[in-house]
Amino acid sequence: MIIWWFFPVLVLSSFALTGGVRRYALARQLLDVPNARSSHSIPTPRGGGGAIVVSFLVALPLLFLGGVLSSSVMWALFGAGAWIAAVGFLDDHGHIAARWRLLAHFIGAGWVLWLVGGLPELSLFGASLDLGAFGYVFGSLYLVWLLNLYNFMDGIDGIASVEAVCVCLGGALLYYLLGEQQVMVVPLFLAAAVSGFLFWNFPPAKIFMGDAGSGFLGIILGTLSLHAAWINPLLLWCWLILLGVFIVDATWTLLRRLLRGDKVYEAHRSHAYQYASRSFGRHLPVTLAIGAINLFWLLPWACVVALGKVDGFSALVFSYLPLVGLAIRFNAGKKEVGA
Repeated sequence: MIIWWFFPVLVLSSFALTGGVRRYALARQLLDVPNARSSHSIPTPRGGGGAIVVSFLVALPLLFLGGVLSSSVMWALFGAGAWIAAVGFLDDHGHIAARWRLLAHFIGAGWVLWLVGGLPELSLFGASLDLGAFGYVFGSLYLVWLLNLYNFMDGIDGIASVEAVCVCLGGALLYYLLGEQQVMVVPLFLAAAVSGFLFWNFPPAKIFMGDAGSGFLGIILGTLSLHAAWINPLLLWCWLILLGVFIVDATWTLLRRLLRGDKVYEAHRSHAYQYASRSFGRHLPVTLAIGAINLFWLLPWACVVALGKVDGFSALVFSYLPLVGLAIRFNAGKKEVGA
């Protein structure tokens, strides 16, 4: 049984927790001070993503007790989310070498794949493709890349929060279209937890998410996409389409920096969304544009795939093409002047 009244509880708890974290950060001077690689200009409290983590993790047992999630999927979400958030928290308050962070990320991904049963069969041009053992390798790379790109893309006010809310609302709609109304509550719970934080993070942001929050969202969204694929193989393509803005910008930027020989683990400001925010002179237009792209371009493509009207791979290619064009237009991966 779905306890719908818990949605406002999640929003309010996340809102209140974020406010508490902000007051604590201001009192202890736990601020993100602008530097040459920053996209903000004033010192801003950080660590607000912890409110999302706590709110969503506390809600997971309710989803299990309500019969919405199996114990294996519940523990996959809880264990990987808590682990990645803890690693991000430690990195936010100190520094963890890149190789150890990456190892921790693969441990989290391995935990998820072990509990959900790896990568399900892929639907490709109407045929089913079983990757077998290679599915675990591909699945690990997918989850690790998604949680890292979510960290990379959390660079201007509201962008990571708006992306998460749009993707979760889109995922819930896909479940509804396929007659899986009970499962749609899972992404809606995450959207509710993020919405409470978004009040404080919307441009101009009063607090930042931090690595704990962005990494958490990356691994949770990745896990939800694999869970959806086990329900219906078409849904993996749908979730990849919904996540297209972040996947295309981060991947295009990474490839361009790799080809140039840059140290890709170092902080930079060369993503398309960062160049766009500097071009517009503020964050709000870019954050709103990303929300619009998600709702009015990517979501319709995901819906027609879920309904079986278009092949998933073909829809992914066509939906990504304008995003690649935007990445090129806004110089994603271009070497920064003076860098």
